[in-house]
Order: sequence, then structure tokens, then C-alpha cells
Amino acid sequence: MCGIFAYLNYLTPKTRREILELLVNGLKRLEYRGYDSAGVALDAADGKDISIVKKKGKVKVLEDEINSRINELDFEGTTDSHVGIAHTRWATHGVPSEVNSHPQRSDVNHAFVVVHNGIVTNYKDVKVFLLKKGYQFESETDTEVIAKLVHHIYLQNPNCSFRELIEQVIQQLEGAFALCFKSKHFPGECVATRRGSPLLVGIKAKTRLATDHVPILYSKDEQPVATDAESQNPDHRPHGRGDLPILPRSDSTAEFQPLEDKEVEYFFASDASAVIEHTNRVIFLEDDDVAAVKEGSLSIHRLRRSLDDSHSREIITLKMEIQQIMKGNYSSFMQKEIFEQPESVVNTMRGRLNFETQTVILGGIKDYIPEIRRCRRLMMIGCGTSYHSAVATRQLLEELTELPVMVELASDFLDRNTPVFRDDVCFFISQSGETADTLMALRYCKNRGALIVGITNTVGSSICRESHCGVHINAGPEIGVASTKAYTSQFISLVMFALVMSEDRISLQARRSEIIKGLQHLDEQIREVLKLDEKVEELAKDLYQHKSLLIMGRGYNYATCMEGALKVKELTYMHSEGIMAGELKHGPLALVDNNMPVIMIVTRDPVYVKCMIALQQVTAREGRPIIICEKGDRETQSFASRSLEVPHTVDCLQGILTVIPMQLLSYHIAVLKGCNVDCPRNLAKSVTVE
Repeated sequence: MCGIFAYLNYLTPKTRREILELLVNGLKRLEYRGYDSAGVALDAADGKDISIVKKKGKVKVLEDEINSRINELDFEGTTDSHVGIAHTRWATHGVPSEVNSHPQRSDVNHAFVVVHNGIVTNYKDVKVFLLKKGYQFESETDTEVIAKLVHHIYLQNPNCSFRELIEQVIQQLEGAFALCFKSKHFPGECVATRRGSPLLVGIKAKTRLATDHVPILYSKDEQPVATDAESQNPDHRPHGRGDLPILPRSDSTAEFQPLEDKEVEYFFASDASAVIEHTNRVIFLEDDDVAAVKEGSLSIHRLRRSLDDSHSREIITLKMEIQQIMKGNYSSFMQKEIFEQPESVVNTMRGRLNFETQTVILGGIKDYIPEIRRCRRLMMIGCGTSYHSAVATRQLLEELTELPVMVELASDFLDRNTPVFRDDVCFFISQSGETADTLMALRYCKNRGALIVGITNTVGSSICRESHCGVHINAGPEIGVASTKAYTSQFISLVMFALVMSEDRISLQARRSEIIKGLQHLDEQIREVLKLDEKVEELAKDLYQHKSLLIMGRGYNYATCMEGALKVKELTYMHSEGIMAGELKHGPLALVDNNMPVIMIVTRDPVYVKCMIALQQVTAREGRPIIICEKGDRETQSFASRSLEVPHTVDCLQGILTVIPMQLLSYHIAVLKGCNVDCPRNLAKSVTVE
């Protein structure tokens, strides 16, 4: 999705060159989110106006444009206090172009400028209202209406503070968004807010912060307490339609309380990766928070109280290090993340799985285990790769929990208005913790009384905060759009949950012991699979010019087929399909001939004999299958044109080893085709809009 980055320095002298470098480098940290244009807005050299630089294309194109305007932007000028906002755009309304890029402005004089992540669903209504007021629009974006609406309200209420203007604006907006504003009418000030899209505040001060908590302030004319439905549904907000009434000025019930009164720097960002090189002290904003910085002081306001509101926002210390998000010696983040999997799977198990005592403790859910054991069913809900991790572990979960397990795509789950009951336990799986469909499904289930369990890789994300309990998969930062190590860590997290659920079942102890022993050697086996890299690269050279690829398997490896096909599609733009081998005779077999590349995953698991039948069906139709099989399995290899051998492990863990050759294959095909491995076209890392 789009990326937001803003930088404010107060009583901290910086040259404009340093400020621009900070803004551009912040955008570079957000490149992985996917984008098609970028822009910055900062105080002009005269200190009275705002300069905007926007370009279609990569951040490097924007950087070159900035460097070509050295004199105009006054690179060597120094300022003690400054506000700059920056943005990478992923097009939703309007084609990628300079005029559609952010920041968007209120008028030709740049009175107000805004950067935006998300979608305003009622922007057409607001636009009609503003057109009637005489405003002219230059872009096709939904964002431009926000900037012009601020300007309109300012003209009607010139005595309002900057923060009050933004509070009035967001009450007129529907949808999911994160917004960051600056204005020449309010120099040195910045206001940011979010609803359904991630946003955090980074804080850097030379002296110790006065507090680790920022109090929440409310307006005097407080609205009624929100109902449960309102508090869970970000689209359900009172708003004016047609006339868009201007609301009265609202004053906070408490004095403006500064967090730090001198020499402080603030960073607003969509992702912690953009601020970690500057500070590890951050606040994750909640939906409908309005964060305002004025004269070096930060305050967080909310329009109204709800029953579950906390009284403050905690400043937390991130454990992420900048080295973790650098490529190092790898050519891309995706390649780095594939090769990090021996370490990431160990980190997922670290402190949770004791191999000597064969015990598993998941601290985030241990208090809820008795309740989960009494539930009616388990529902596993996710999108894309996260959905595949649920499919990969469904069979084991059913075996060890002895509960019915439903696996659902979040979008389809919502479309069907699926019945959910108070004795259901719903797992929401998301690498980013901000996936829009998954988050909306979470709120749907929570409103119906189900127990909510979050499985995420991002501390402080929306799913993390809104779940009753959960598991942090601890895979480390994943920058590449195509998820790799998060998939294997989600897989292992769900396996560990199954082990916890079965620890009191005497009849399952031998099975538990077998799985735990398999997990103990998993990192070594992953390293062994990664040694196939050169062999996979040679295979990619034979496949990259084909237009289609079929990947077949069943049982525990069916999820590998779907995940492998997804990786091929999103990275190489080649058609690829993951096929259940048991369904070959029901249609897919018609695709098989001597020209169609077919990859088959056949391991010595309970469905080995059935997979061999499918393999013989393919070879009987002149297919030339490429086999992923276990090391030393000569019988299976005798049917293959080529083979990739992976180590033997417990059947339910085999999917972790068989998916890695597919990750490597998709990576090498993408490189050979000249595709951008880390930022595939039309895609984004965190899909925060429906």
C-alpha cells in the first residue's frame, strides 16, 4: 500500500539538505510496500510558503529531481524548526502520474497539503459538495478532496487550531485511511490521524522523555459512548451528507501537555522500518487518534470516548535493528529472506519449545487454552500466503485438537456473512497485521462474541491490538512483497499451537514427540534445501520462457502447490496453478502434454501411493514432470524428467521443506525475466484497503 513518512525537528538545527535526505531515505525504507510515484512537501526557502516535489516512478527518480533543484530548494539553508511530509503512492484513484502523486494540495497557494494511505469511500459526495462551493480539482484522486475540505473548513472557522480543523474533517470521511497534514497557516505544526490504516509516531530527544505514556485528551462536547458495533466498524461514523455541516470548535478538557519541551524530533510513518535508523521509541496510533505536534509538544486527541478506550498511548521500545532491514550481500530482500529461514524458524520456536522436556509454552495464549479446548470449532482466516499457512496446518490441527477446523479466505468469509457463534475460536493470520479483509473479518467475529486469536509478525499492528490473545511469529522484518520466511514461521506457530492443545492427550504423546523431534532438526534441514539453489537456477533457465506452469500435490503438500503457484504468479507474471493431485481426472489432466511444464511434489507420507498414481497419469499423457521428492527416493525419481531432493522429516513438517525450492524457483525465474523481485507490479506488501 502507500507509504507515509514525515519529519519534524524542533530546536534541532538542520540544513535543508539534511531534511530532504531524511525524507527521501524514509521513503526508500517504504519502497517494499509497492508504489508507482513519490513526492515530498517541505517549508520553502522563504519560510512562508511550501515547496512540493513529485515524480512518477521510483524514489530514485524523485531524488534526482530534488538534486536538480538545488538552488530553488536552498540546500544549504539551516532551520531550527521544520516540518516535511513525504509519500510513496500505490494507485487506486487515477493512473500513476505526477499530478495524481502525493502530497495533494488544497489550492495553488499550497495552504494545506496532505499525504494519504487508504481509500475514502465517500469522496464523490464530498467532491460534489466542494464543486458547488467553487473548488476546482486537478487530480483524479480521492485524496485531493481531503486537502480542499480542510481549506473550506478553515475559511469558515479561521480561529480553529490545526488539530481542530482535522478533527472536523475526519468526521466527514468514510473508509480506511492514514493522513498526515502540514499547512503554511500553521508553520512548525503537523497533524496526523488514522482509521483502518497503520500509522506510528517515532520520538527522538537528547534528554530523557518526561513520560512513557502520552495521555489521551477528549473534546468538551463529548459524543455519546460508542456502541460495540460502532467501536468495531471504522466505516460506521456519524457524518454529514449533502450539506457537510461545519462542526463547532471543540476544546480539550485538559491543558495541552507537552511530551518534551525542547530539542526534539518526531517521525510519522506507516511502518517502523522507516524510523528505526533514527529512533526505537515509538507510539502506535489507534483508529481515530489525532496526533498533533505544536512547538515541539505532542498531544493525542480523540473525538469521543468508547467503553474500551485506554487513558494513554504507551511509548514502546522497538527491538528491530537497522541491519535487519538491509540487504547485506544479497541482491534483493526476497533472496535475503529466503536464506534467513534457518534462523527465522529457530526464532519462532525460541523460548517456546523445550526439546529436552518436550514442552511448548505460547505465552500470548496460554491463559486462554482451557477456553479454546471447550470451543465448538476452530476457524482459520487469512488472505494469500497467510491463508495457505492455515491450509498447510489444517490436517495436523484436526488431528491433534480433535476439533473441526474451517479454513477461510477473509474476503469470501465476509461476502457470505458466515455464521459465527460465541463458542467459536477464530484465528486471524496476517504478516503485517493490517490486512484490510482480515481485519474486517476479525471485527465481524468479535462483534458476534467469538474468541479472537491473532497470528502476526508485527507488534503493535491492528490485528495484534484488537485480538483477545495471540502469537507473534517472530520471523523478523520481511521487506519483500512476496512473503517467504513469514509463511514458514506462521506454519511453525500453528504447529506449536497444535502441540499445546494436545499436551494432555495420552493417546497423542507418541505423535507429539515425533513432531517435536522433527522441529528440533528443521533449521539444519532448511540449510540443506537451500544448497539446491544452483540446481534450481538451472531449472529456472529452462522454465522462464514458458507461459504457464502447473504444480501438483496432495495431503500435507497441497498448500505448497498453492503457495508455490502464488509465488510464481506474483513474482514472474507467469500463469501458474496449484492443483490438488486427486482432482486430475476431473479436468486439469486435459492441460497435460509434452509442452506443459509440470512440477509434482511427492513425499513418503500417508498419501504417497495416491500421489504415485497421479504421477503415472501425467507420464501416461506424455507429461515430463519435475519432481520434488525425498532424498534417495529412486522409485519416484524414475518417473521424473528432473528432480529436486529434500531431506526426510515428519509428514506434517514436509511442507516447510518442499516450499523452499518453489520460493527459489520463483525468485530465479523473476530475475531471468527481468522482473522487480522485491516490488512486483500492481502489488503491495500490506493490503490495507479492500
